[in-house]
Amino acid sequence: MKDEPPPVSRFALRAQLERFTHASLQAFNRIRLPGPSVLPVAGAVVGLYSGLAAGIFSNLIGVIRGAAFNVAWLMDAMRQPGSRMLLSAWDMLRTARWHLEYIIIGAPLVLGALLLARVIEPGGPRDEVKRRLRLLALLVLGALALYYPLVALTALNRVFNHGQSTPEVLAHLPWWIYLLMPTLGGLAVGRLLRDYPDTRGHGLPEVIKAVKGNQALPGGFGLLKLVASALTIGTGGSAGREGPIVYGGAAFASTVGRTLGFSRRELAILLACGAGSGIAASFNAPIAGAVFAMEIILREFELRVFSPIILASVAGTLVGRGTVGTESMIHRLGYQMVSGWEVICYVGLGLLCGLLAYAFVRLLHHAEDFFGGRFEGRLSAWLGQRTLPKRAALGGLCSGVLAMISPTVWGSGHDYINMAAIGQLSLVFLVTACLVKLVATAITLGSGGSGGTFFPSALMGAMLGGAFGTVVHYFFPTSTGPSGAYAIVGMGGAMAALTRGPLTGMMMLYELSGNHAIILPLMVTCTISSALCHYLIERRAPKPQTDAELLSTTPVRALMRELAPVPADMHLRPLMDQVFTTENGTLPVLDGDGKLYGIVQADQFQDIWRDETLYPVLVASDVARKVPLLSPDTDLAQALFLMDQEDVDALPVQGPPGGQTCGLLTRTRVRRFLNSHHTGQKSARPEPEHLVAPTEIRN
Repeated sequence: MKDEPPPVSRFALRAQLERFTHASLQAFNRIRLPGPSVLPVAGAVVGLYSGLAAGIFSNLIGVIRGAAFNVAWLMDAMRQPGSRMLLSAWDMLRTARWHLEYIIIGAPLVLGALLLARVIEPGGPRDEVKRRLRLLALLVLGALALYYPLVALTALNRVFNHGQSTPEVLAHLPWWIYLLMPTLGGLAVGRLLRDYPDTRGHGLPEVIKAVKGNQALPGGFGLLKLVASALTIGTGGSAGREGPIVYGGAAFASTVGRTLGFSRRELAILLACGAGSGIAASFNAPIAGAVFAMEIILREFELRVFSPIILASVAGTLVGRGTVGTESMIHRLGYQMVSGWEVICYVGLGLLCGLLAYAFVRLLHHAEDFFGGRFEGRLSAWLGQRTLPKRAALGGLCSGVLAMISPTVWGSGHDYINMAAIGQLSLVFLVTACLVKLVATAITLGSGGSGGTFFPSALMGAMLGGAFGTVVHYFFPTSTGPSGAYAIVGMGGAMAALTRGPLTGMMMLYELSGNHAIILPLMVTCTISSALCHYLIERRAPKPQTDAELLSTTPVRALMRELAPVPADMHLRPLMDQVFTTENGTLPVLDGDGKLYGIVQADQFQDIWRDETLYPVLVASDVARKVPLLSPDTDLAQALFLMDQEDVDALPVQGPPGGQTCGLLTRTRVRRFLNSHHTGQKSARPEPEHLVAPTEIRN
């Protein structure tokens, strides 16, 4: 019988456990969390909050809309505790999508991250690791704390609007509500934004500008824009939901990125994460949200941006399904191409959608100029002198009048897209709705209202597509699909044209419709519409000058620096003192006859400045270098050519006859001039800034 090994003693086990613990702590202390490795996690966290922002925004609109439509009903429910509304509220809360698995998964992750941050020893780069772990964990904990109350609020909010749609309510709404509610909403929004002019805009262009300019967005403005836009849309103003959500998500992402210490490039990617996840949560379209972030916000498709943007879209969609809802915005319909000839019809629809988006951009600019007092006429001048609340209230009143002509003006109007998709709307209604929605949206936003342009363009595209499909199907009933198919494709075409994002328009409508067979018409229409609108916008936009054009059209007098030349008999010591104290180490020199001769530069003293015996012997004319003289009217291109030819960095400029000064042009001043031109910091008087549409943000 073999001898059995002696049992491991308790002290040996303790020693092994201590060694394992020590090795683990040492491993934890070697953890590094550079920006690129934290970026996907930060993107997912930003996606959580974008989904929460989408839920808050949707509920704000619902509450304001419910207050506008159901004041009497709400008062009756409050007076009767046992009313049917309370029973409906209980049913909604019981059937809400609570997703308790989120807290089951999230809570251990948060506690583990906080424990790990506590275990890591302080000091050196480990402090940054501890700070980032603690911040990300607290952000996730905050998202969980906000999610479940927001789900309950969403369930209760659905009670207010349960069983009734916007078209049904508007059909029985008194005429004075049409006029009163948008006016009050505009007044409230104008008062809210009066002291914060930086919050004006449509949301999306501001985010694109921030990404292009490597700028940060103030986080507090994101919430302010959500509240203002909810007031505009909830009270009947014609605006979209996507712009404020994009801005709010990007503003939160900017705050998180700056707190985590990200670089400018990482911050731009995180801004795109916030914008894309906001779109994904609002429309329940994660793929479209990710494509939107890469195509429109970043305008690039690189592998390093995929993981944070996709994780953000997934997180935003998961949260949005609980706080916004899982219902599809468009009914799932099985439309498809009837024949190959129908491609020609979709080409025509793409052209119309491109023209529609271009007209929308131009009309929006005109509305902004009109209400801002920059339009010809007394009425525009009078409006420009009014305060923002008064202008926005007047814009709301105009929208209310237009809503009496076409109810699609009221709010986002997405219910009418489904009606157009199933062919319930007449040709007259479709054409009228497209035109009136176009004018009403321009007035609402141009007068000072808050909201986006993305979804109004989609509704206009659906109305245009439905009208176009009605006409086409009337003349070619056997070779074309019903008008509803054209309404859905027109919606995508208008989105693609306004944003110059054909992929976004395709994927958005593909996900919303859930119909693979409609992808070919979408590809044709979205590509043509975005290309046409891009061409029309670029055709009217002033062409930026190239460096060569700018140099050949700018005279030397625009950049030369006037100064007194050095006399020819100035001794070496005072000459060196004067040259070394100049901005560019160069001075013009006169000859013995008092005429401009050449220049003296600091590098000409490198071989003689140590020999003090030369100080009383040499004068300026001895060390000066003869160079060509420039005329004030010489263009910069010729001046740079002469500098290269003479291998110098400065040239003197002939002064006025009998004058005591001359000019000096340096290569440094030309370089600064070109840089200021590239960054748009020119000294010319700026033109009035429009709240541009995203299609006008140049690459």
